[in-house]
Amino acid sequence: MYPEHTGHLPAERAVTIHQPVPLTPVQAAPLVPVQPAGIPAVTSIVLPDGRVVTGYAIEPAKPEPVAAKPAVSRAAVNIALGGIGFAAFCGGLALLTAFVAALAAFIHQLIILAAVIFGGWVAVQVFSASGTRSGGTTVNIRKAVIKRNHFHG
Repeated sequence: MYPEHTGHLPAERAVTIHQPVPLTPVQAAPLVPVQPAGIPAVTSIVLPDGRVVTGYAIEPAKPEPVAAKPAVSRAAVNIALGGIGFAAFCGGLALLTAFVAALAAFIHQLIILAAVIFGGWVAVQVFSASGTRSGGTTVNIRKAVIKRNHFHG
C-alpha cells in the first residue's frame, strides 16, 4: 500500500512544516508637500457664544468641465430613422409573404379534404344503390301520364 514498507504507522512519519517568508516592503518615493499656488485668505468666524474661530477658507475642488458633445446633424438622424423603417418594412414583408404562403397551403388542404369527403359520399351512394335497388325511387309511368293528361285535358 505504501511505497516504503518500514513498519511505521502513517501518523509516525516525519512531517515537514513550511514557514511563510515575509516579503520586503517596496520603498516608495518620499512624499513632498506641495504648497498651494496662492496663499488662501484667512477667515474669522464669530460663534454665538462669543468665541472667534480663525482659519483658512477651503474652496471645494471644481471638476474639470466636460467637453460639449457635438450636435448630431438632422440629416444623419433622418438617414438612421429611414434605415430603421426600411428594415422594419422588409421584416414585415417577409412575415407577410410567409403568412400568405401558409394561408394558401391551408386553403389548398381544405379543398383536398372537401374533395375527399365529397368523393367518398358519391362512392357510398353509387355502390349502395347499384347492388340492392331498394333505396332507389320508383316512378309509375301510367299514373304520371294520367296526372299529366288530367291537368291538360
